[in-house]
Amino acid sequence: MSSDETTANTELRKVPVAWEALEDAFENNAPEVHSYLSLETGDVTRIVDGVVEPTMHSRVANDPNYLLVDPVSSREQYRWMERYILIVEEPELNQKLMHSIDGKGAFRRFKDVLMGYPVDRERWFTFRSERLRAAMQAWLDAHGVEAVARKEWEVPSADAVEAAVEREEKARPARKTRAVAADVARARLRELCDLLPVRELDLAVEFLEFLRERRPMPRIRAKVMERAAGHEEPSENKDNEPSP
Repeated sequence: MSSDETTANTELRKVPVAWEALEDAFENNAPEVHSYLSLETGDVTRIVDGVVEPTMHSRVANDPNYLLVDPVSSREQYRWMERYILIVEEPELNQKLMHSIDGKGAFRRFKDVLMGYPVDRERWFTFRSERLRAAMQAWLDAHGVEAVARKEWEVPSADAVEAAVEREEKARPARKTRAVAADVARARLRELCDLLPVRELDLAVEFLEFLRERRPMPRIRAKVMERAAGHEEPSENKDNEPSP
């Protein structure tokens, strides 16, 4: 049986790949950064030397459910800039870009030049993204991975959150104090934050800030504000009235 037939008969592993995170990993080729794709969740774990414990890096590297990402080399990314310059029709921009990639610091100068040309800057991002995606797809194919759609995370409404909390409270065999319940909820919240994809963190923060802003006003604070606004009813205690 030929190698092509063997590959065709090998069942691909379906993984809900986090494309944006994987794209960042393929672009970052710093020697101290190591990125791994989880074959279970599709998320990308980034480990930086000197930041995490060596045991953690060793554990992830030896886990068969993680694939070490092989980023695109600096040389190949430099070729992308050269190829993009060839399709830039505006003479002045073409010359500026040609000079920008000459010598050390080419990537930074190239981006700086495009900052003054918003339309061409977006074209470059599209150009580069297409090549990154092609490199990513080739890498996934080589490892027998088929990227499938990720389940969209929907922001629950405030009513849904309150209903879920009520159901959880009713399901508990024994009633806990509010302090203990708060500690349990905070611990669960931290666990969920650690499991969220990077691109969903901003959305989660916005939702939590929304919940914080809509919390009911404490009674004591409400009373103080009523008094300050002159809504407090006069006392009926005659002994407290000022002398004539």
